[in-house]
Amino acid sequence: MTLVGKRRKSRELAMQMLFQADIGRQTPDEVRSTFWKAREEGDEATRGFAEDLFRVATAREAEIDALLDQHSKNWRLKRMPAVDRNLLRMAVAELLGFPGTPAPIVIDEALEIARRYSAPESIDFLNGVLDAIAKSRQ
Repeated sequence: MTLVGKRRKSRELAMQMLFQADIGRQTPDEVRSTFWKAREEGDEATRGFAEDLFRVATAREAEIDALLDQHSKNWRLKRMPAVDRNLLRMAVAELLGFPGTPAPIVIDEALEIARRYSAPESIDFLNGVLDAIAKSRQ
């Protein structure tokens, strides 16, 4: 697996961890204690980046959710599909916590993951929200 493939897998795993915390109403520690037990996926680097994204997303949850509320016009965060909400959280966590990764790459990777996990009509919405947040951070 290439570095790009490993990074995308890390992003998918981070989104799944956030989804588990969100839907299961679990704390980050509870997610960490159960999430990796059920998976054989990924090498240490893949797991490490997934954990880093999850850590940033949970530590900065209030800031991330405020940005999402501000830039997702007419959509309350809790009314968004859970997959989309947690995909956005993962991507914004990367924008905030890993400024060395260019915003267009973060957005493109999020959209590629969305093509696998989200409804087709969500892609433009996700792109618009992430683009607006990225531009506001410049």
